[in-house]
Amino acid sequence: MSTPQLVVHRDKELMAQAAAARLITRIVDAQAARGSASVVLTGGRNGNALLAALGSSPARDAIDWHRLDLWWGDERFLPEGDPERNVTQAREALLDSVPVDPARVRAMPASDAYGGDVEAAAAAYAAELAAAASPEDHGPVPTFDVLMLGVGPDTHVASLFPELPAVRETERTVVGVHGAPKPPPTRVSLTLPAIRAAREVWLLAAGADKANAVAMALSGAGEIQAPAAGAYGRSRTLWLLDSAAAAELPRDLYPPASP
Repeated sequence: MSTPQLVVHRDKELMAQAAAARLITRIVDAQAARGSASVVLTGGRNGNALLAALGSSPARDAIDWHRLDLWWGDERFLPEGDPERNVTQAREALLDSVPVDPARVRAMPASDAYGGDVEAAAAAYAAELAAAASPEDHGPVPTFDVLMLGVGPDTHVASLFPELPAVRETERTVVGVHGAPKPPPTRVSLTLPAIRAAREVWLLAAGADKANAVAMALSGAGEIQAPAAGAYGRSRTLWLLDSAAAAELPRDLYPPASP
């Protein structure tokens, strides 16, 4: 378990730009070290803002887009192409404008591909992850270079909501989520064990409505009550915040993170 590091930016726009620059650097470094890179994307306003900032960055061409595997932390269980699906929004924000290899864009299944059976969809994505894992990963998912998560006002990450069964899962890597407290109620999500396989986990939060969640997750709350508290990477856990989201944190709580 890595100790959380905290980076606070003046506003959400600067946060998105800085996070995009940081992500470009991590991808390029991973590709230089291992030949390819793997990133888990997140949806929501902060995840999409980061992708849009990456798309408009002159440095984006430093990435070898053909050697990048993209996964998702969760998905709304809706039909293919639905505008509310995270992958649909990611394509609009970035993916349609860069030369990614379609075979390496690992979207979570849509509802129309599985006749509405979310458990079958979750099992299929878990099998895809397992097939992509190599022996050195020592587990049923790849060792992602960066896994990004948006933090909800209730402290949820991916589609792991406080007290619901999915956040208690300790064996499976992907689960179907029923009765989510925000629409749509049916979703597919990585579990905490899958999230913790990543080298680096980045948690994104911007806005005053996230301040209480950030303070709760970083104050020692349990992961069942505050799922964000249970999201951490093998080598690094990075909280990327704007000043509004960090407003309830003591300024000396954590030392500054290195770039």
